[in-house]
Amino acid sequence: MTSLRIGHGVDVHRLVAGRALIIGGVTIDWHRGLAGHSDADVLLHAVCDACLGAAGLGDIGRHFPPSDPAYKDADSRDLLREVRRMARARGWRALQLDCTVIAERPPLAPHTAAMESNLAADLELDAAQVNVKATTTDGLGLCGREQGIAATAVALLEAVG
Repeated sequence: MTSLRIGHGVDVHRLVAGRALIIGGVTIDWHRGLAGHSDADVLLHAVCDACLGAAGLGDIGRHFPPSDPAYKDADSRDLLREVRRMARARGWRALQLDCTVIAERPPLAPHTAAMESNLAADLELDAAQVNVKATTTDGLGLCGREQGIAATAVALLEAVG
């Protein structure tokens, strides 16, 4: 068995009025939030998919379907901790994460250190093993038109046991 595996995750959510904006487990003061069945944390959903993919466990929708009322307004940090548990049960643990959040506004750079801290805590990593970047699309596409926010994540997992 290979001792290292890589997973890639992508998520996009529409911006809407009347919802809190939560990214990377950080509530950001903004006049709109992300639409979704859970708390719609686009970054944590991308990280969940990256970890699940690397562990050979499918995707977030398979394990936490939006059709299941149990996940209505769920805290995505709880989902990520469950993903960590599932990966460990399968013999894998996260070793490193590299993530990008794509949003025209609000400015996210002031929040990336807190996002990294949350990810590190939830995946039981050292903060130096987690990197979160923020970028814009210079006004292009749904993120550039401020219709939504997207995130990508790459997770490196290692075999344990």
